[in-house]
Amino acid sequence: MEFKGRVWKFGDHVDTDLIIPAKFLNVSDNSVLASNCFADLRPDFVKNVQRGDIIVAGSNFGCGSSREHAPLAIKGAGISVIIARSFSRIFYRNAINIGLPILESEEAVAGLSEGTVLFVDLVSGKIKDLGSSEIFFSKPIPDFMIKIIQAGGLVDYIKNHGLLNPA
Repeated sequence: MEFKGRVWKFGDHVDTDLIIPAKFLNVSDNSVLASNCFADLRPDFVKNVQRGDIIVAGSNFGCGSSREHAPLAIKGAGISVIIARSFSRIFYRNAINIGLPILESEEAVAGLSEGTVLFVDLVSGKIKDLGSSEIFFSKPIPDFMIKIIQAGGLVDYIKNHGLLNPA
């Protein structure tokens, strides 16, 4: 699980309402969610984000509501991975559940700037700035969570492993 993309930098305490404004929460179409990702915080985001880009953020990313809409909007917009100092607990789990890779790394957040191009190896936790060759590392992700991400999310993981017992 390797990714290469350009950095979009965000600060601390980016809550789910900043990720996807509440006025769009009555929608279940992922493309509509994606087209309104960061609509109030960074109106230019959706116009300029490219598939594979990477979000780098401060502490407590994804705080706020427990809805899955926020990680769905981010994933749908084309973001391949999020690196932050820390995530809200429910956002972290929702991201894993939908197959959106997330990493925690204080050093990467401190050392990276907007527009930097990164190479990220999810399994090893290696984050390489391709412009300077500087290398950072993230906290390891448990193997079972990597398997969920590789499957495309928890539902697909369960389907693929025959763990679903329909009544």
